[in-house]
Amino acid sequence: MKIGPKYKIAKRLGASVFEKTQTQKFAIAEERAARNKKGRRNNQTEFGKQLLEKQKVRMTYGLSERQFSNYVATSTSTHGAPPAQTLHRLLEMRLDNIVYRLGLTPTRRAARQMVSHGHITINGVKTTIPSRAMRIGETIAVREGSKSAVLFENFAEKFNERPTLSSWLTWDAKSMSGGMQEIPTEEAAAPAGDLVAVLSFYSR
Repeated sequence: MKIGPKYKIAKRLGASVFEKTQTQKFAIAEERAARNKKGRRNNQTEFGKQLLEKQKVRMTYGLSERQFSNYVATSTSTHGAPPAQTLHRLLEMRLDNIVYRLGLTPTRRAARQMVSHGHITINGVKTTIPSRAMRIGETIAVREGSKSAVLFENFAEKFNERPTLSSWLTWDAKSMSGGMQEIPTEEAAAPAGDLVAVLSFYSR
């Protein structure tokens, strides 16, 4: 999906949209811009705020408008849980997102490429579908033939240097396999934006 200049988009939607903009340099530039805007009147409408949240969440997960609207439609038609909670689960349980959350790649975009290029298996079977919805108990692993690739060189050491793994996921750096041990909650995986506002945008 072509998304355009990342720094320009991140200035509008926030640094959290792209991993490459989550730097001290970008944060300083944003603080400077915020000081310059201080005192100016904010005429943003409620619709504008909802649109901004929608774009922020969609860009964070790297989805097309069609893909994202399909997730919204599913979340609003599913019974048994609040729509915002369902939407959060649908987004977090995508295979590419979980590959990213496991620390196999530094960005979700790189995770999509890793899956698309056939480096990942589910229950021992190679998959090339980044949007595949994962289930509890399924095993995610690096394909045996890919373990010797430059992409995974010294991976065990690199993995130990990365942030603590989310509580809803498991991963064994030695065997290069893991999975989802529970449904992700907003506490375990912070939402990319105000999902209630996102749903309000689509309900208009």
